Amino acid sequence: MAVRVTIFDDNKRLLDSLSVLIDGSPGFQMAGIFENCNNLISDIERTQPDVILMDIVMPETNGFQATRKITKDPDTAHIPVIIVSTKSQTTDRMWGMRQGASEYLTKPVVEAELIAAVNKVLSK
Repeated sequence: MAVRVTIFDDNKRLLDSLSVLIDGSPGFQMAGIFENCNNLISDIERTQPDVILMDIVMPETNGFQATRKITKDPDTAHIPVIIVSTKSQTTDRMWGMRQGASEYLTKPVVEAELIAAVNKVLSK
């Protein structure tokens, strides 16, 4: 059974490249792609992902807020969130993990690192 991945990122080019990367990796499939977090919980409930890739810098609800909401909601708390962001400061990484992220990767993301991170959070 394929690992279902949902991505939240407002950068269309990155969404496209991550989608191609996920779909091109054996054992993985895209569950959903979203350019904002406006309907966060309903989007997650609809796509039923095994893991979520979350950008930080987005309009309205940022990735830190979205990650906190996902990990605190009893209906979605079981889904690991991997932050994938250009924000590379140690404080950003620490804050992301405090919001409930399972892993934190910086852009540009390397395919092998992304796949390893997904496998790591799913093995916990």
